[in-house]
Amino acid sequence: MNFKSLHEKSNCLVLGGAWNPLSAMIMEQKGFKAVGTTSWGVANEFGYQDGEKIPFDEYVFMVKKMLAVISIPLSVDIETGFSNNDTKVAENVLLLAELGVAGINIEDSSKDNTTLLSVRAFSSRLEKIRTILDTNGFTDFFVNARIDTYLQLKNPLAETISRAQSFEKHGANGIFVPFMSDDTDIKTLISKINVPLNILSLPNFSDIEHAKNIGVRRLSFGNAMSDAIISDIERYSDKILSNNNTSSLYDHGELSTIFN
Repeated sequence: MNFKSLHEKSNCLVLGGAWNPLSAMIMEQKGFKAVGTTSWGVANEFGYQDGEKIPFDEYVFMVKKMLAVISIPLSVDIETGFSNNDTKVAENVLLLAELGVAGINIEDSSKDNTTLLSVRAFSSRLEKIRTILDTNGFTDFFVNARIDTYLQLKNPLAETISRAQSFEKHGANGIFVPFMSDDTDIKTLISKINVPLNILSLPNFSDIEHAKNIGVRRLSFGNAMSDAIISDIERYSDKILSNNNTSSLYDHGELSTIFN
C-alpha cells in the first residue's frame, strides 16, 4: 500500500519508531504497516546524542540497512535537514527518495530547538523540497512538516494554525505537532487544515482508538521504544553485576522474529 494512502481519513496510522534494521524488521513482522526512523534512537545507536550530532552519511548508512530488510514504507526523521542551506536540505531529501524512502519529517526549529524559523523561511524550504521531489518524479513522497510551537511557546495554538496552513500551502503532505495533547487543540487544528495531522504519543496521550476518534491520522512514538530497550539493557547489566549472576538473562519468552 502507498504510504500516502495509509493516512486516509478513516484510519490512524501507528508509525513504528525504529532505530536499526533489527527493530524495523521486528516491527514489520509484528504487523506495523510502516516504520519511521527515530533520529534520537539512530543517533544513540551510533553513540551520539540527538540534534544532528550524527554525520549525515552515517545516518544514510543506517537508512540503507533498514531498507534492505523491510518491505513496508520507511519514513526518515531528517531533523532540520542536516544543513542550513535550503538547496542542500532539498538535495538530502532527494537522496533519501532515490534510496527508496517513502517520506520524511522535517522540523521548523533551529538545530538546538531553542528558536523557531520564521514561517516564510521554513515555507521556502518546504517549497524547495517539494519542487526537487516533484521534478524528479517523486510526487508521492510524503513530506511531514513538524511544528515545534508546543515545545517553545506558552500559548501555541494560534501560531501552530498559522504555520500549518502556510506549510500545507508550500508543499507539506502532513503536519506533525509534538507535545500537542489537548483534545480541543487537536480538533481545532484539524478543522483548519486539509492534510493529515500527526501527533506524538505521550504518557497522557497513548490510546490509539481515541486518537483516531478525534481525527488524528498518524500517531508516532519517537524514541519511546528505543529508550525502553536502552533501559532494559541498563537494568540487565545492573542485575548481572550486582547479583554476580547471569540468570536474569534467561527470564524471557521465546523469540519469534524470522531472520534472513
